[in-house]
Amino acid sequence: MLDRYKAVTMGALMSLLPVKEPRQYLYDLVPLYPQRAAKGLRPGLCIATCGAFGGDPHLAVRSAVALELFHNAFLIHDDVEDGSEFRRGAPTLPAAYGMPIAVNVGDAMNVLSIRPLMENLDALGPKATWRVFAEIEHMARESVEGQAMELGWVRDNVCDLTEADYLRMTLKKTCWYTCIHPCRIGSIVATAGAVEPERFDRFGYYMGAAFQIQDDVLNLVGEEAKYGKEIGGDIQEGKRTLMLIHALGACTAREKERLRRFLAKPRAERPDRDVRWVYSLMRKYDSIEFARRCAKNLAGAALLEFVTAYGDRPASEHKQFVEALVIYMIERDL
Repeated sequence: MLDRYKAVTMGALMSLLPVKEPRQYLYDLVPLYPQRAAKGLRPGLCIATCGAFGGDPHLAVRSAVALELFHNAFLIHDDVEDGSEFRRGAPTLPAAYGMPIAVNVGDAMNVLSIRPLMENLDALGPKATWRVFAEIEHMARESVEGQAMELGWVRDNVCDLTEADYLRMTLKKTCWYTCIHPCRIGSIVATAGAVEPERFDRFGYYMGAAFQIQDDVLNLVGEEAKYGKEIGGDIQEGKRTLMLIHALGACTAREKERLRRFLAKPRAERPDRDVRWVYSLMRKYDSIEFARRCAKNLAGAALLEFVTAYGDRPASEHKQFVEALVIYMIERDL
């Protein structure tokens, strides 16, 4: 089902790209991230929710394209900000083409996402089109606020964070644009806004948080060929993952001071041996298993909230897909 939703979305995305110059340094680079081994979760949730609520799934494709473009723009800018070297099994855009071109391609994706939202007007009418625009505006704002929190923690070497801090950041950075808004937008397209979109908020939060924690875990224990990024890259970048926060709270005062000094260094000055030591510290205090348990608990909560969000909808392949996706989020190994 993911492959089906992604194929429809990618076909519409590729038809959206201008056939003009500059190609080598812009338009030929826009589809690079979407065409790599991406899962298409966000477009899938949007299109499936539209279908689950009785709408024509094809009417959600334009909005799904916008979500996919925003997502990949976020990824490019994330790679610039984090200094990441690999994304989905290949060099990142900044590593391959330099930061200036990468930033510009990310900006172009944000600009290109406006067109399919404008083209919703004829199919959805002005009221529903405007409501989708409002959802996108809120999604983008929450995402950059969450990113600001994460970047600020790294910049100022904040070491006294709690699980609640992490979940608040994840709600903003991940949950709104990965799960909550794709579901909300799909329902708006299907029902012209007759369904209250807030019914998806708790479901999308629990599922998105489970997804992000699992993604952070895979950065430590996954296979690089499958995961697509540098294994251990989050430690190298000093990201405040749930595992790092747990280790900081569980370790001895001497270990915490050593960890604080490690995190105070620029990424380029964090040697591999120290990265391995941080990983061993997470193992020592069962921080990875703690995060896995949290992800499973959140996924369980998402399954309960699925009943509230989708329970009154008739059985369909689209509804079944959304429910199955919750389990996939935490059982995936890539």
